[in-house]
Amino acid sequence: MTKRLLPVAEAATYLSLSPSTLNRLRVSGGGPRYAKLAGRVLYDTRDLDQWIEDNKRGSTSDNAA
Repeated sequence: MTKRLLPVAEAATYLSLSPSTLNRLRVSGGGPRYAKLAGRVLYDTRDLDQWIEDNKRGSTSDNAA
């Protein structure tokens, strides 16, 4: 069974980002959806996959979302 909820470090690895980049995106906005459960920030892999899809571009001239 695949793990569906990932802590920050694992979610960052999943996205090929550093944990500090993922933390910064969470604070400033524009990052993937997350849940805060019992004081822990967790990312659902379905939300990470959706964030990747939402940020795909066909060229450098595509407008950012």
